[in-house]
Amino acid sequence: MASYITPWDETPDWERASAAAVYDQVRAFVDISDGNTAKLTREQKGRFVAICWIAQIYKHIPDPKPAYVADWSEMPEWQRETDADIFEHIEREM
Repeated sequence: MASYITPWDETPDWERASAAAVYDQVRAFVDISDGNTAKLTREQKGRFVAICWIAQIYKHIPDPKPAYVADWSEMPEWQRETDADIFEHIEREM
């Protein structure tokens, strides 16, 4: 996992833009559901983030490595937990 940790200022522009896009998508989803995303499971929340991120990968990388666009069941546990944490952090922030 350490290889995935990069200071924000050193993160490529496309990746920062992708993170912002996913953030906006989660906020919009929480908003249009009138906060009822609180009823979703952690897995459902994590899957939403993962799918949004995969779409960004395809937007910016023409031929991504399979690991970059892996289905939920193929993702490492730490990545699934991180995606769920991201959703829940944004949700709480709102």
